[in-house]
Amino acid sequence: MKLIDRCSRPGFYSMAANEWLGFRLDVLSSLTFALTLVFLVSIPQGVIDPAIAGLAVTYGLNLNARQAFVIWLFGSLESDIIAFERMLQYTSIRSEAPLVIDTHRPDPNWPSRGEVVIHNLQVRYAQHLPLILRGVTCTFSGGMKIGIVGRTGSGKSTLIQTLIRIVEATAGQILIDDIDISMIGLRDLRSRLSIIPQDPTMFEGTMRSNLDPLEEYTDEQIWEALDKCQLLRLGSGNVV
Repeated sequence: MKLIDRCSRPGFYSMAANEWLGFRLDVLSSLTFALTLVFLVSIPQGVIDPAIAGLAVTYGLNLNARQAFVIWLFGSLESDIIAFERMLQYTSIRSEAPLVIDTHRPDPNWPSRGEVVIHNLQVRYAQHLPLILRGVTCTFSGGMKIGIVGRTGSGKSTLIQTLIRIVEATAGQILIDDIDISMIGLRDLRSRLSIIPQDPTMFEGTMRSNLDPLEEYTDEQIWEALDKCQLLRLGSGNVV
């Protein structure tokens, strides 16, 4: 029932907003019609032809429906234009690299050392934007804890995104255990690397589904990981 409620909630909000808009339009139309009647009654006799006045009153009775239709028409036109704009935007987005490249697949135990070599790395988010990383060259030895320090916008997050190829390098190369990451598939690369985001997000479901969404580990391994992180008491009874 909760899933049904969440599925129906956007439609309910949309209907409520439409009803509230319709009520406000009815009030506005009624006030306009009332002011028109007061104006027609208060003017001196003979200024306006009674037939014209009666015709104006007749058309005024349908003012609320016509006004609501015009507003709905403009709203639908704006939504259709935005939808077409999004279609053009999505068609211009470049597709990601293949998930698997059969001719360039790393060994099952890759990476074994964890050595990262970056040579003349240049990265930009779009062709018309300036470079974020300009000729970065460094080596991270395997098994070491490295800290990257810099001000906001200096390219720290960009470097991490380039390691997992969320952002493709404009020039240069990155080698992990002597393998160029641009030559292998995205699935082979991203399945071998782990990233802890700065702002973690808990998805709906059990703790086990958050820790192991692909169901690759046993319960004993998950309990062991919780114990090492000192979260065993927090996860007690909530893993399954």
